[in-house]
Amino acid sequence: MQFDVTILGSNAAIPAYNRHPSSQVVNYNGNLFLVDCGEGSQFRMQHLNVKRGRLDNIFISHLHGDHFFGLVPLLTSFNLNWREHPLNIYGPPGLKEIIDVHFKYANTVLKYDINFHPIEADAPRVIYEDNHITVETIILTHRLPTTGFLFREKPAPRKILSEKIEQYSIPYQVISDIKNGADFTTADGNVVPNVELTCDPAAPRSYAYCSDTIYTDSFTEQIKGISTLYHEATFVHEHAERAAETFHTTSTQAAKVAEAAGAGKLLIGHFSARYENLSTLHVEAKAVFPNTHLAVEGSVFEI
Repeated sequence: MQFDVTILGSNAAIPAYNRHPSSQVVNYNGNLFLVDCGEGSQFRMQHLNVKRGRLDNIFISHLHGDHFFGLVPLLTSFNLNWREHPLNIYGPPGLKEIIDVHFKYANTVLKYDINFHPIEADAPRVIYEDNHITVETIILTHRLPTTGFLFREKPAPRKILSEKIEQYSIPYQVISDIKNGADFTTADGNVVPNVELTCDPAAPRSYAYCSDTIYTDSFTEQIKGISTLYHEATFVHEHAERAAETFHTTSTQAAKVAEAAGAGKLLIGHFSARYENLSTLHVEAKAVFPNTHLAVEGSVFEI
């Protein structure tokens, strides 16, 4: 199953140096999830050939403009392109009012339904589930109620060994049961244990998106063993005091979170416009957590 994330925007509040406000697209086997929607996100989708029509679920972390100012234009484009199937939006309760006011004064009636799912930033909750993944909130600490989003792949069934199918003449009708743990009884009544017929599936993968937050270990246990962690790294560590004042994180601190969580890979982003060159942030993070990557526009990371 394909599981990756495309970076649409990597900067903090002010666009600079061809970096744009926060936005990402998580792709799970062709099912696209938009995570935050900073100003101009739909332009980057066009540039990167992201198929907007396959976006059915949008997650907004909090109500600072650099995380949602691109949302209403995107919703308007959906309408102009004659979208008819429903759209799910998950975000802070006040976001619905913001959307409604825009369309009220624009005298716009949408051709499709928006199902709005308010998120309370008080405790982690599963807010989305399908046959393959779940999405749960991560409670972050910022100047406004803020949540991250944790994408978890559901455990796959066991893998049946093809040579065993031939060896025991296993009919296709029972293969699904065997993958789910059943033993197999041959035509002459012998029971073949499941462990002989199958092997372990690949370990479930996971992706955590931790947007604006002060440096904290409050959610470390929730993301233990995460495959890929995105964590904001707004400032170099020299500016740790400024990071604390603004409830943001330094690159070194982001790396410490990844280290404590036992992450497989760290992506850092939400860079301050004061830095044209991002090499210092990258070097600082890699000194603590070597498998660190800059989450810059156009990058695609496999989970």
